[in-house]
Amino acid sequence: MPPRGLAEIVLWVRDIHRSLEFYRDTLGIPVMSPPEMRSPIFLRVDDGRWAIPQMLVLVQLPAGTPEFSRPRTLHHLALELDPAEFDAEAVRLAERGFKLRSGQHPVLPSRTLYLDDPDGNEVELICAAEG
Repeated sequence: MPPRGLAEIVLWVRDIHRSLEFYRDTLGIPVMSPPEMRSPIFLRVDDGRWAIPQMLVLVQLPAGTPEFSRPRTLHHLALELDPAEFDAEAVRLAERGFKLRSGQHPVLPSRTLYLDDPDGNEVELICAAEG
């Protein structure tokens, strides 16, 4: 029996505060872990319809950990946007100084854009193609 969903993506991060600012404040993903939890920090990516939430988890790397090298294991992660909000989100992110890249999904009829998080992970924002 195949899995019915993706429960979590866990990212090692160099500066958990900077990463939290990106994912929580810039992308608007709410934190679900208690405020006293410093690492890992769990963010809820779904709309609450699943018994097991879809989560993005940030884990602070220990001090002195060597820099990440390329290629890295994670190619990118993708987050779904509402098609009605896609253009406004692209404008908002560009106005905040993010270098946005476009692309075409090889299988899905969709609209996509890409940006990098503070640790250089590529984040894809995707929505269904309209009409």
